[in-house]
Amino acid sequence: MFAGEYLCKLDEKGRFIVPAPMRERLETEGNGVVFLKGPEQALWAYSPVEWEKVLERTRTKLDEDQSRLFMHFIVAEAGTSDVDKAGRILIPGKLRKLIPMEDDQEIILVGLYNHMEIWNPAEWRRYVGKSEEKYEQQLSKILNLL
Repeated sequence: MFAGEYLCKLDEKGRFIVPAPMRERLETEGNGVVFLKGPEQALWAYSPVEWEKVLERTRTKLDEDQSRLFMHFIVAEAGTSDVDKAGRILIPGKLRKLIPMEDDQEIILVGLYNHMEIWNPAEWRRYVGKSEEKYEQQLSKILNLL
């Protein structure tokens, strides 16, 4: 399971060091990442094992038209990268451009069960801020699950 929130710095090539807990899971699930364009100027990142599960779900749950749209607008836009020997992942350039970067080249890596999200730190704080009211409205239901 991917969990936690990590501040990571991109190097000049667009690579970041994957935090150890997430790197351990990636190493056991194919040692790579499939990047997708996500909502709210974020990227989604799946391990190869989890990406195969996504593909299988779409094959069984989408009709032919939905499947074509999924392939054309999601799969065609996907990018892949391997975890290198130094524990770094390169975010493909075309997808890196989707995250508004500041001069410090920092990203927030958020673990969300079966995938990770990659955000610009300011955009992440904005998203969390605007979602707090929804969270507070649903807090009792969420806490009952704990």
